[in-house]
Amino acid sequence: MLTIERALVDQIVAHARADHPDEACGVIAGPVGSDRPTRYVPMANAERSPTFYRFDSLEQLKVWREMDDRDEEPVVIYHSHTATEAYPSRTDVSYAAEPNAHYVLVSTRDAEEDEFRSYRIVDGVITEEEVVVVDSYGDAAASA
Repeated sequence: MLTIERALVDQIVAHARADHPDEACGVIAGPVGSDRPTRYVPMANAERSPTFYRFDSLEQLKVWREMDDRDEEPVVIYHSHTATEAYPSRTDVSYAAEPNAHYVLVSTRDAEEDEFRSYRIVDGVITEEEVVVVDSYGDAAASA
């Protein structure tokens, strides 16, 4: 299950809408071992494509080093699909190299409605997970 603050969901969706018709991508970092996404890091889609995304290798190296320096890890890795449902493609699965990450997809195919879904992708196996959106993580602890 992915528990995530509404403000982070809103930032991901806004990025996906802003980059449409190209796919948007980025990460949300969090403290190592916490499974708590806290720091939103939008990234550039090096492909600038409506059907494919790829992190720029230099930007990715910089972001991953910054996470290491801050004792963080990529808790959420997100991107958008512009014409299809929010479900990982074969290419998405082949690039899923962070077994502890939540892979979030947002579909911007419908201008009126956002489809926001999360998956675990480990060894090529896709498992959809529940997404719980909270106003703050304090709210999540109170309801647990």
